[in-house]
Parts: sequence; structure tokens; C-alpha cells
Amino acid sequence: MNAEGLVEVVLPGKVEPEGLEIRHGAVPTAGPGQVVVRVEATGVSFAEQQMRRGRYYDQPPFPFVPGYDLVGTVLATGEGVDPALAGTRVAALVKVGGWASHVLVDAADTVPVPFGIGAAEAETLVVNGITAWQMLHRKAHVRAGHTVVVHGANGGVGSVLVQLAQAAGARVIGTASVRHHDALRERGVVPVDYRGDDVAARIRALAPGGVDAVFDHVGGRGIVGSWSLLAPGGTLVSYGSASTRDDEGSKQWPVLKLLLRVWLWNALPNRRSAYFFNVWAGRSLAKNRFRARLRTDLTEVFDALRRGEVTAQIAAQLPLTHVAEALRLAESGTVAGKVVLKP
Repeated sequence: MNAEGLVEVVLPGKVEPEGLEIRHGAVPTAGPGQVVVRVEATGVSFAEQQMRRGRYYDQPPFPFVPGYDLVGTVLATGEGVDPALAGTRVAALVKVGGWASHVLVDAADTVPVPFGIGAAEAETLVVNGITAWQMLHRKAHVRAGHTVVVHGANGGVGSVLVQLAQAAGARVIGTASVRHHDALRERGVVPVDYRGDDVAARIRALAPGGVDAVFDHVGGRGIVGSWSLLAPGGTLVSYGSASTRDDEGSKQWPVLKLLLRVWLWNALPNRRSAYFFNVWAGRSLAKNRFRARLRTDLTEVFDALRRGEVTAQIAAQLPLTHVAEALRLAESGTVAGKVVLKP
């Protein structure tokens, strides 16, 4: 691959992974307030799995370059940006555009990656780490002595949630397929098979008094079971609708139904609370506050990695041009952690 040429992956429409296109071009030029990042690692998130099906609720029109987050080295700086930023390793949350060898990013949206953390390691903790940290500490306020339920405890966000919750002193019950149970037990998680009958009833047997928090990426009908698990004062954080990934019809409706349920539950006279978590919430209204919070929280996650409280769970590392294979692997449900692409 030519280091000075742009290589990017284009999603042309609703296609199978093999329908993704590789496009070559010129490396972009940094404008005012921008930097050009030479990407060292990007990843496959659940968002891209939805996007290729046209199911992500606010994805741009086809064609576009997917890629929710990235880690790389600043290659060039634009007007108004400190030139000393060139040569430093940074992370960025971009929603789309990350599946490329070079990406334009607003300098204010970059977060320094501490020395000693590799690009692939850091990549596993950008969108997954921010999501887990903010749900755990800014929404559910989990602390020592709490019991929490993490659905998809072996997944990208779930595996980080498990570790951060344990670092906070919480007991963790995690749902996953049976093939992942031994690994979860080794981490101190109480595993529950999500494919069995009445998952909520089996979790209630483990926590008869209810739990302090449930983190649910599944959505759909199962969200009612998650709500039923809460003890008084407990918090449900819904952050996705994985159960509707392969559905047809409106891509907004599953999210709107979740939002309606959350609103109704919070309107009830009870001591439980519910949130629908969106990592981008508040950016359009308070961009500087959003950036400051993201920088603070991602720095906390990187510090947790350096302390050994969190490990970077890399399911596989593949070249960017092998993106179809990477996407198939991520969608297979057979791996733990995050599939990383390396341009």
C-alpha cells in the first residue's frame, strides 16, 4: 500500500460484505482547525453491521465510507492548529469515515493516546470504552456492592462494561452464548445463556431482590424483561436494538419504540429509572461541552487500561483491504472483543 495515497472502503448500498468497494485517491489536505490522521487502526462495530443493511437510524445516504472510530498519527495540521500536534498518536470518534488510510478530523475532536498504548489496543476502547464508561458512571452511577446485568457480556461494549463494573466493585451477571461462559467465569462473571427460555427469570433467581443496573443492547421485546429485573433505585440503560438488525421496514421505528418505553417508564410513580443512551447526545447543542466530556472520559478509560483494570480484547486484526472478511467475522457471533482493521 502506498503510504502517501488514500485508500478507503466505500459502502455503495445494501450489500453483502463482499459488495464493499475499495477506492484509491489523494490524501486530503487539512483545512482550518483540522488535522490529517494517518490511520493505524479502525474497527468493526455493531453500527457498521446495521449500516450495510440500511438499518442504522441516522446513517448518511449511500454511498459513504463507514468506520465509527479510529486511532492514528497526526500527519499534518491545518491553519489554527498547533503544529506540535503532528507526529502524535490520537483517537477520534467520527461515526462514519474511519475505514480509510487517512482521515480529516477536527483537531478539537482528537484525544491523545498515552505513550505505551498500542494503536490496536486503543482502538478497542474508543467507541466501546466511551459508551461503557458513560453508561456506567454518568447514567447508572454503579459503585461498590452493586449487582449489575450486562447483556452481551462477551461483545465489544459488553466486555468493557464487565471490566469497568468490576473495577468499581460491582458483582456482574453477564448474558452470552454458552461457548463464552468459561471465559466469563474466569473473569469473575456469573454467566447466563441468552438463548435459553425466560432469561429474566433465571437472572432473578441469581438476584432475588433485583439488580442495581441493567445494560441492554438488544432492545425489542426483551427490554421489558430487563426493566423487570431492577431493584428499587435501579437503572436500566438501553443502548441499541440488536434484535432488529435483520428486520425490514423503518430503521427509526425500533429506536422510537425504545424511546417511548423509556419515557413511559420514567413517568410511572416508581423508584426506578431508564435511559436510552446515545454517545452523540448533546453534541449539536453544546459541542465544546461534548468534546470536553469525551476527552475526560476516554482519558479515564485509557488510564484504566494502563492500571490493568481493563484489557484490550482484540478478536482479530486484519488489513483494511480484507474488510469483507473482518465484517463477516464480527457478524458471526463467534468471537469475543473487537475486530480491528489496520490500514
